[in-house]
Amino acid sequence: MKQREQWTSKIGFVLAAAGSAIGLGAIWKFPYMAGTNGGSVFVLLFIICTLVIGLPVLLAEFVIGRRGKSDAVTSLKKLAPGRKWHWIGWMGLGSSFILLSFYSVVGGWILSYLARALFFKLETTDHSELFNSIIADPVEVLVGQAIFMVLTIWIVQSGIRGGIERASRLMMPLLFIFFILLAIRSLTLDGAMEGIRFLFVPDWSYLTSKTLLMALGQAFFSLSVGVTAMMTYASYLQKEEKLGQSAFNVSILNIVISLLAGIVIFPAVFALGQSPAEGPGLIFVVLPAIFNEIPFGGFFIIVFFILMLFATLTSSISMLEIVVSTGIRKKYDRRRRAAWMFGALIFIVGIPSALSFGVLANVEMPGGTIFDFADLLTSRIGLPIGALLISIFAGYVLSSAETDDELRMHPYLNKLWKFIVRFIAPIAIVIIFIASFLS
Repeated sequence: MKQREQWTSKIGFVLAAAGSAIGLGAIWKFPYMAGTNGGSVFVLLFIICTLVIGLPVLLAEFVIGRRGKSDAVTSLKKLAPGRKWHWIGWMGLGSSFILLSFYSVVGGWILSYLARALFFKLETTDHSELFNSIIADPVEVLVGQAIFMVLTIWIVQSGIRGGIERASRLMMPLLFIFFILLAIRSLTLDGAMEGIRFLFVPDWSYLTSKTLLMALGQAFFSLSVGVTAMMTYASYLQKEEKLGQSAFNVSILNIVISLLAGIVIFPAVFALGQSPAEGPGLIFVVLPAIFNEIPFGGFFIIVFFILMLFATLTSSISMLEIVVSTGIRKKYDRRRRAAWMFGALIFIVGIPSALSFGVLANVEMPGGTIFDFADLLTSRIGLPIGALLISIFAGYVLSSAETDDELRMHPYLNKLWKFIVRFIAPIAIVIIFIASFLS
C-alpha cells in the first residue's frame, strides 16, 4: 500500500504553510483594512496581535497536526478517543469546502483581469464599470472559476512533494520577487513618501478599540487558522522539525508580505491622488487606474495580477488538501481521483456565488448576496468557532507532556504558550466573534 507522504524539507513546509496564510487576506484585505482604519496605527496593532495571539494559535494547530499524523478528523479521534472533539475536523472541512467555493470565484476574477492585462485590455477610463461588468457576466465568471479550480486540482492531485511543495517552492519566491519589483516601482513615483508616512508614521488619533478589534481580526484570520489547514499541513511534518521556529517563520512571512502589499499600494495611491480608504475595490478598481497613469504601467499590472494569482492559488490548494486528505484517509493511492471529484463538487457548489453579482443578484440571503452569505458562514462563523475550539483542545485536552514533547521549547516558553491558548486567545476570539456581528 502507498505510504503517507512527508515534506522533503523544513523550508518546503514553511513555504507551503506561509502560502496558505498569504492569500487574499494579506494582499487584498490587508491594504484596504489599513486604508480604512488609519494606516500606521492599524499596522502596528496588526503586527503585535499576529505575534502575541495569532502565532500561539497557529502553533496549537501545528502541535495537534503533527501529534496526530493524519487528517484533522482522524488526528483528533486519535488524540481524544471516545470523545466528540473530532467534530472540529469536520467543521474545518465544511468551512474549507464553502470557503474555496467562493474563493475560487475571486480567483476567476483575477484570471479575467490577468487575461485582459496580457492583451492590453485594461486601458479604460471607468474601472468601476469594468469590474461590475466582469463579475456580472455569467459566462466569464464561470469560465474563470473553472480554470482556477482546474489549476488548484492539478497541483493537489500530484501530492505533497510533487504537487503542493513543488508549487510552493516555485510560487512563493516568485511572489517575493514580484512584490519587491512592484514596491521599487511604486516608491519611485512622485509623492510616494506620503503613502509611506501613512503606512509607518503613527497617527495616534486612530488608536481606538475599533482599530484594535479590526487589527486583531485581520491578524488572526490572515494566518489561516481555524479551518484545520495548518493542522493538515503539520501532519506531514517530520518529528525533528522545530514547530515553534516554523510557526514564527510563517507569522513573520505573513507580516512581511502584508507590509510589502501596503508599500506597493499606498505610495501609488497617494502619488496619484486616490483615496486610501477605497475599501474592497482597491485592487480591482483603483490599482488598474493607477497603473494606467505611470510609464510601463501595462507591464507592472501584468506582474501584479500574476502575483495575485500565485497568492490565491497557494491558499486554495491548502483548502482543497483539507478536503482531499479527509476523503482519502489512509487510501493514499486514491488522491488523484479524490482531488478531481471533490474539486468538481466544490466548483458546482460555488456556481451560485459566482452568479450572485449577475443573474442571481436579486437573491437575498443573510449578509447580502449568496457570495456574502458564504463569506459570513466561513469568515465570521466557521473560522472563529474552529479557532476557539482548537485553542481549547490544545490548552485543556492535550496534556502538558504531549504538548511539551511536540514543542520542545524552553520550559518558560512552553508555559507562556499554554497560558495564551488557554486564556488570552479564547477571550480574544470571543470578542472578535461578538464584535463582528455587532458591527
